[in-house]
Amino acid sequence: MNKMTFSLTPEPDALAAAGHGRLHHDVARRLALRIVSGEYPTGHLFTAEVEHADALGVSRSVLREAFRMLTAKGLVSSRPKAGTWVNERKRWNLIDPDVLAWQLQCGASDAFLRDLFELRRVVEPQAAEMAALRREESQLLDMANALDTMEHHTLQSEKGRAADLRFHALLMEATHNEMLLALSNSILTAIASTTAVKQHIHVHPRDPMPEHRELHRHIADRSPGRARRAMRKLIDLALGDMEMALKHF
Repeated sequence: MNKMTFSLTPEPDALAAAGHGRLHHDVARRLALRIVSGEYPTGHLFTAEVEHADALGVSRSVLREAFRMLTAKGLVSSRPKAGTWVNERKRWNLIDPDVLAWQLQCGASDAFLRDLFELRRVVEPQAAEMAALRREESQLLDMANALDTMEHHTLQSEKGRAADLRFHALLMEATHNEMLLALSNSILTAIASTTAVKQHIHVHPRDPMPEHRELHRHIADRSPGRARRAMRKLIDLALGDMEMALKHF
């Protein structure tokens, strides 16, 4: 099974430099990467709180907050006197933006990428169809401005990638569906992470603007069927780009 991995080990003083309000997030991330990578397998029981806090170089209160965060995302469970242990994968909240990002950062198998793009194929074409029917003129204008910025800066820059995310976020907002909006952060995390990987690896990335412009045009024309097909095409090409990029990794 192919797998892409990236080193995400923090600098030695990274946690010390973080403010207390962010420290438990950093600790949760460090623990999560070890869980997702399999270094801490299912059923792994964490050592006594004091020992584990000392090993991480943080206070017990910071460690408790980190475990609370991981518990809320389904990665771990705890019980008084029994301790804290790693849950089996089926209990993880896999589409939580943090969990999704940790998996992409730590390593993505072929199966994981397949599932991720299948999620996009299920959600985004339907969202594009709904946006074509429900979008507002102001949203349409903002989407056009985002595409202009994306084209000017390209996806090889942070500004270009931010504009791409802005476009997709506006499309989700244009559905005027709260349930779809609840999935928006997960979808945007998937787009941001895979785009960054493609731009990092691919020597000569494909120009994605024609497909984005086509999608915007169909939304502007209030053509739901064409918008759906344009979004599906955009996603399929993105998957092809990802597979091509990984061959060069």
